[in-house]
Amino acid sequence: MSKAIYLDHNATAIVRPEARAAIALALEAGGNPSSIHAAGRSARARIEHARDQVAALIAAPASTIVFTSGGTEANALAIESAVAAGARRLIVSAIEHDSVQETARVLGVPVEVLPVDADGRADLAWLRARLAAWDLPDGNPFVALMLANNETGVIQPVAEAAALVRAVDGWLHVDAIQACGKIAVDSRALGADTLSLSAHKIGGPQGVGALTFGPRATLSRRQHGGGQERGRRGGTENGPGISGFGAAASVCNDLQGQAAWRDAAADRLKSVGGVVMGETAPRLPNTLCFATPGFPADVQVMALDLAGVMVSAGAACSSGKVKASPVLEAMGQGELSGCAIRVSGGWNSTQADWTRFVEAWFEAHARHAARHRQPAAVGA
Repeated sequence: MSKAIYLDHNATAIVRPEARAAIALALEAGGNPSSIHAAGRSARARIEHARDQVAALIAAPASTIVFTSGGTEANALAIESAVAAGARRLIVSAIEHDSVQETARVLGVPVEVLPVDADGRADLAWLRARLAAWDLPDGNPFVALMLANNETGVIQPVAEAAALVRAVDGWLHVDAIQACGKIAVDSRALGADTLSLSAHKIGGPQGVGALTFGPRATLSRRQHGGGQERGRRGGTENGPGISGFGAAASVCNDLQGQAAWRDAAADRLKSVGGVVMGETAPRLPNTLCFATPGFPADVQVMALDLAGVMVSAGAACSSGKVKASPVLEAMGQGELSGCAIRVSGGWNSTQADWTRFVEAWFEAHARHAARHRQPAAVGA
């Protein structure tokens, strides 16, 4: 039996050996980082070393890194802090992750949707006009715009949006969770006031993330308790997880080399009617989101899984549910959203993995076409 092919790194990346080693070392050493004895000081040193490593990955000062339980908490900390600082109306892009969308909706303030075009890129003309008409009673504007979409891989014009937001003294939050480790990320060059990260997207462990903040953002502690994380987040730090996060960050590099593999796969799929989402927009080099009319996403995912190839249908953060993608619907792809799957490589993916995916997909399509008396795809 051939080895299983894992092409679902946008859901969670395979843990890097460097991260595993750092986690094991921290677990063996023990110690509470808030204790002042030798074991505690050693634990604190490991956390601060990891803070330096994560900060270097996104070109941010280490003093601005706040470790959290993951990307979801990092996003919530940014949005809730903005509301605590006086934001009375929020603008959230139509393609944001659920952790941003849902947090915004439960805070008791109006939420407006920043639309996207057919390629899934934020409509900056809409944003410019909306900010020009901003009402002072709504407080300073808050805008959430992710750096790269988790489903389509489409990269957003964050720096351009930041210029618009800063011109009206607003707050821009950038979810960089999918972009980090796949393309270069410079949080300060982007103009982000807050920017979130997650360890398990770059080959670190699950259950740890981080938020960095700039001088224009005021964080408000949302999780109370001790004075951990310089008073910005109560609770004993996840030392082993943070060590693994730092180790993964220290060996992270971009995945630009996978763009050619992705495009070669896309060309073969397009030859039989596959529609690539966001094809003419800049995209993450590791991500391919495509739909084939008449071939449901859940059928594709299950057939590929049986063939030993693991991919996703849309986002992978909804308790295992496969459902139509709001992101694709926002792009005007409502009819195809139920037929779209996402293929995403990672730090240990190979060209052979992508080739095997295409072969398995054509085999699955042929079986599906035969059952439904449709013309089978040719080109495997």
